Amino acid sequence: MLNKVQRKKLLVIARNTIETYLISGKELTLTETDPALTRNAGVFVSLHENNSLRGCIGSLCASGPLFLAVRDMAIQAALCDPRFPSLTISELPQVEIEISVLSKMKRINSIEEIELGKHGVMVKKGSCCGVYLPQVALETGWSKEEFLSSLCAHKAGLPSEAWKDKFTEVCIFGAEVFSEKDN
Repeated sequence: MLNKVQRKKLLVIARNTIETYLISGKELTLTETDPALTRNAGVFVSLHENNSLRGCIGSLCASGPLFLAVRDMAIQAALCDPRFPSLTISELPQVEIEISVLSKMKRINSIEEIELGKHGVMVKKGSCCGVYLPQVALETGWSKEEFLSSLCAHKAGLPSEAWKDKFTEVCIFGAEVFSEKDN
């Protein structure tokens, strides 16, 4: 778990990174010594504008130090989410940044192991893969079956009932979620 200072630092990194990149096209050069921020962790950065999703990109697996992953995913969320046009510098003041630091994935054998709102879920079959963060279940109010069907159909490009197929891998993970509105 991250403390309030560490959370705030990651949120500032995300905002400053986006601002710097939108103005100069360059990544921030950062250094960090806090072990909680230098550990490897998967992370998603979500951008919200007027209470609507404006961009969300992440990495399920740790590919380096958390503080650098936040930097990299912030740029990706602002510019590379194919569902949205690139963020502009004029939009940035209205954007709220949310960060989800992920726990390790755990493959499950039964959907009874999924706790909506607590677990994020990844489904994978062949080259098709989709992920919903834990907060998606709370935001939508879906049942477990609706959640899994939407994940398969809308995120993984699989038939909506693919989660019932024994050849579909279903994994859960936790996330520590925090945003600028929390501070």
